[in-house]
Amino acid sequence: MADVSEVVQRSMNINQKLGPRLLAAAEQNAILRIGWTNAGDPVPKNGELGLCPALPEGARLRALGALGSWVAAFGKGGSFTLQGDAQGFLGAANQGTNITCEGMAGDFAGYRMAGGSLTVLEGCGHDAGAEMSGGCLLVRGTTGARVGGGMSDGLLVVHGDVAADPGAGMTGGRIVINGRCPTPPPGVVLRPLAKKELNEINKLLEDETMHVPSDAVCLVPAEGLSMERSGYAVSTDDLSGVGLTSDEQQLRPYETVDTVALVGLADHVQSLALPLPLLPAVDSGATMTPAKSADDALTSILERHPAMVSMEPRAVDILVVSRDNILSTGDELGSAGGFAIDLAQLPPMNAEHLDGLLVALRSMAVENAPAVLMDSISRVQSLHARAVHHNAEVAMARIEDGSGISEAAALPMTARSKKEHITTDTIQTGFLLGFAASGHDLAVLVASGVDIVSCAAPMADAEDIAYWLQGTQDDLANELRRIGINSIDMLERKHLRALNHETAAVSGLRLAGYERSLPHWFAR
Repeated sequence: MADVSEVVQRSMNINQKLGPRLLAAAEQNAILRIGWTNAGDPVPKNGELGLCPALPEGARLRALGALGSWVAAFGKGGSFTLQGDAQGFLGAANQGTNITCEGMAGDFAGYRMAGGSLTVLEGCGHDAGAEMSGGCLLVRGTTGARVGGGMSDGLLVVHGDVAADPGAGMTGGRIVINGRCPTPPPGVVLRPLAKKELNEINKLLEDETMHVPSDAVCLVPAEGLSMERSGYAVSTDDLSGVGLTSDEQQLRPYETVDTVALVGLADHVQSLALPLPLLPAVDSGATMTPAKSADDALTSILERHPAMVSMEPRAVDILVVSRDNILSTGDELGSAGGFAIDLAQLPPMNAEHLDGLLVALRSMAVENAPAVLMDSISRVQSLHARAVHHNAEVAMARIEDGSGISEAAALPMTARSKKEHITTDTIQTGFLLGFAASGHDLAVLVASGVDIVSCAAPMADAEDIAYWLQGTQDDLANELRRIGINSIDMLERKHLRALNHETAAVSGLRLAGYERSLPHWFAR
């Protein structure tokens, strides 16, 4: 059996070769084939994943073999036919491609699709059509649990039996079932198809053998009250209970200190340089674009400072990929300097699923772009292990994950996990904070072993963000001068002190005055 890295590399190579040929083939109305030699002899693929992302209008592809996850995802047009089976997330985030799978498909087929069509001829796994908002998903054969779960629009037709909880959480769209259907979950209504509705659906299905009979049933959302969701528990602490100290002489107030950090340390990665170890989190990269009339100094600060964005990335920004913007990822990723996968905001993925998504994203991104994995602080050990396994550049833990774990308590959790799981010095750790970081906060986190910090900008105006970034950099530099070091790379845990008993109790830091960690940190 092929090594995972070999499968990933084979998949990347196929996508790289296809890229320049797609538009040319579309202009010539030619079909590109994967799984056949130039002479037409079949050489079925086996496990390749993330193939053919963001297919453009006019592209026509045919593949042979058993493929992995995230195949033909982010499609914009054209057609893709697979003579064989596929794993999870087949045709995910599809917006216009017509996809046919002549075998079986795994879990989350058609996830978040908004347009186009997906036809699977031998059944699907769980969560087929989950959160779809448009397009048509047609399945012949049995489907797993939660078919059409969370869908808001579109048409899902199943010629076969469905498992438990069909349509769970759906708010729109229709699920037509020509087979056995269990009792739908609360909020979903099962009803017969009206004659006019049946004719309308069958007109959409070009293949007469896939037409829906009159005794099929239809699932639609029930009309009811819209309930407002309660919020998660949040951390009630910050890093004000941690101090910075040193025996070194303080530096002169005008002495230059180094606050620069890099995202991506491996030789093959196109690193992003940060003037300070901070990635402001803003909705749009346009927020970091100054007005033409802005002062040159402010313009320089904004243009050279990368940010974490959800849309309109600049060439220095990291695009966060989550359920909310997955439909625009194919259009915008090529403009970004790197990408971050928000695991907490996407369906649960096993190692093969995540490899497929990484291959698809790396194939659409600029060459050698740094990849960030994001997850909640309560899953930090899994996050670090996955970052190593999937060769990500940064593993970033979100503090505000609903657990209520404080920043001080997250420090030893991260340090222990990093020591246990991260065995290479090219993988960086990060924190996504729930408050706007100060220079002091950055110094404390870097001293505790956190490489990159991200937080929401405290204001939305580009000029104000520039002042905040410059002020934070000045504050960080002053903290370094005060404790007598000239580079953030020299910050260590020995520079940290807990300023109160509670902080010392949860962080394991030496308590100021006591100058030792509290005794329970030494107990077995």
